Amino acid sequence: GAVLVPGLGHAAAPVRGQTLMPNVVYSRQVEFTAHGPVVEHVIVAPKPTGLYSLKSVLSNNAVQGAERLTSMEKRVSTDATVAGINGGSGTVLRGGILDVAPADGRSSVGIDTDGTLHVDRVTLAGTWQGSGQRRILGINEAPRANRATLYTRAWGARTPGESGGAYAVLQPFPASAPNAALTATVTGYLQGGNQPIPADGAVLVARGTQAGLLTAEAPVGSKVTVVLTLTPPWANVPEGLGGGPVIVRGGKPVFRSFENFESEQLIYRTARSAVGQTADGRIVLLVADGKQPGYSTGLTNFELALTMMRLGCVSASALASGPTAAMAFDGNLLDRPSARRESAAGAALTLNYYGVYAPPLQTKAVPPTGSLSLTYKLVRQSKVTATTAGPNGDVVSVDSASHPPGTYRFNWVALGRPAGDYTFRVAADDDQGRHSVAERDFTVGR
Repeated sequence: GAVLVPGLGHAAAPVRGQTLMPNVVYSRQVEFTAHGPVVEHVIVAPKPTGLYSLKSVLSNNAVQGAERLTSMEKRVSTDATVAGINGGSGTVLRGGILDVAPADGRSSVGIDTDGTLHVDRVTLAGTWQGSGQRRILGINEAPRANRATLYTRAWGARTPGESGGAYAVLQPFPASAPNAALTATVTGYLQGGNQPIPADGAVLVARGTQAGLLTAEAPVGSKVTVVLTLTPPWANVPEGLGGGPVIVRGGKPVFRSFENFESEQLIYRTARSAVGQTADGRIVLLVADGKQPGYSTGLTNFELALTMMRLGCVSASALASGPTAAMAFDGNLLDRPSARRESAAGAALTLNYYGVYAPPLQTKAVPPTGSLSLTYKLVRQSKVTATTAGPNGDVVSVDSASHPPGTYRFNWVALGRPAGDYTFRVAADDDQGRHSVAERDFTVGR
């Protein structure tokens, strides 16, 4: 088991900084150490229930290839206002559908339907069965000798380019939910690799000694049953992402996790990212910049654990390290990569907010004869009341209507209005009965 270090806990440090969206705060912190400064980017958010959730995002919606975090956020921005960090390798579980298997001997990060963070060493035991016995199966993985693999559209549009083997088309094929019997009909066999994967199906590829078993036990027209068994079962965990190692467990930092990482991946100071949860359920996302002498040296894996403890986490996992460790909000990078440019990654962990969002104002100081663009964004059909409140307590309506998802802009004119402090306030009630409020302050000069 992991080695826990007692007596190193710290009180939760107050995190103050920029409010990204309601109750979600970003701060840039600097720790001065004997090895040089360390710049840490921290996002603290409410427990991910109701208007908030943690989601796994697959780069380009496919296992193959990679995508920048900022691009992933922009791609999902119509569904939510999003902050996030890059994920590690291994598990991708989205909406209860398994796209990528856990990495052997490494922790995965999951979030359950109650908003609780799980850091577990999850394993996959996949099988397929035709007319014979159950046989071992992987999912959406690089080709391996004498191995059967199920390829869904999460892999990409086509199966890997390879020669030999048997390629059974399963159509229609149910969504690849773990811990369930997934039965489909063999509609045909393909010749060779690089074959199209049906939008409503999957391709079962068997190599070497497995190829003959597949053709014999699953002829065209027969049924094949696939079972993807996760241990622990994560029965109420719809979202998961590969990570590791575990760095905080039971409120104590983990010095040695005994996970499948080389020591060189853990002991050197570099950029690192992590996710954790506090005792009251808040989510903490962290990216430490690294490999930039004089600006930020980075952290070792255990220093990352101590940092998450300092931020009040009772459970936490490392995610990415090196160039792929990144943090962004609303499609804009927050950290400072050592390569001076953002690197692409295979997956991301995003904090999603579904309430009304008012982006930062173009200016907080409006001249007496000037104007200001007031903007808010909806991701669901909502009844909206938008107002400005002035220094004399006067409340002026900006908008009052029911709107579909979209971005709404209004030109607010300062001419004739008293000087002083103003608040732009938007209240929204969406079609799921959820109430949210967004506010931005500004000043009209004299």
